[in-house]
Amino acid sequence: MSESVLVATAEGIRTITVNRPDKLNALDQATLLALDAAFAQAAQAADVRVVVLTGAGPKAFVAGADISQMTGLPALAGRDFGLVGQRLMRRIERMPKPVIAMVNGYALGGGLELAMACHLRIAADTAKVGQPEINLGLIPGFGGTQRLLRLTGRAAALELCLLGEPIDAQRAHQLGLLNRVVPAAELEATTRQLAERLAASAPLALRAILDAVIVGGECGLDEGLEFESAQFGLMFASEDMREGTGAFLERRKPNFAGR
Repeated sequence: MSESVLVATAEGIRTITVNRPDKLNALDQATLLALDAAFAQAAQAADVRVVVLTGAGPKAFVAGADISQMTGLPALAGRDFGLVGQRLMRRIERMPKPVIAMVNGYALGGGLELAMACHLRIAADTAKVGQPEINLGLIPGFGGTQRLLRLTGRAAALELCLLGEPIDAQRAHQLGLLNRVVPAAELEATTRQLAERLAASAPLALRAILDAVIVGGECGLDEGLEFESAQFGLMFASEDMREGTGAFLERRKPNFAGR
């Protein structure tokens, strides 16, 4: 793994950290590729049930793409750079395990796009988020226009992209960009508690929920309902469903094995 991405696993929770604090964790191509590899490994790892993504240092989750690498790129190379970022975001979004963004500071440009690709986003009350690409003569290129539209609606997506002004965590929460905002001193503990709760849940059902919500958001209602019904039925073939329903009836805590 690249030094720009750190990976640690404990009790079913894999923490992936963007480790470029001197650059406010800006995403150059090497870091994008290292993150892609880290998430590919996490998806396949049998000992991983939940992934937490964060940034190193006290200032930034990810402050954006690395502008120094982007300057001077010709059009086709710029498009290719954007596609590398989009592939990473899509991999995260389609992960078979829940991914939590622990937003510990600035999440701007590519950093907000990275957070939006995660399934849940918890932020410190000191965090700021935004899509400031307009100030560089650019547009969001890692999926920002599309995921903002889906998460916040057209009005907020256009405001964030057209004005390019960061907003604080509280407003981001109101817009639906963040699931929770907590005091900075409590961010790590709160994220850990949520990750532990997810790690103890039924893995097959978690995956089916992730698939159903993502697929449903990309197709018509009838297709989404059909997909949901298929996933619902598959759960009846699992040991976890027997364990979960049995534990409920026996008034005990279930022990899910992912089978």
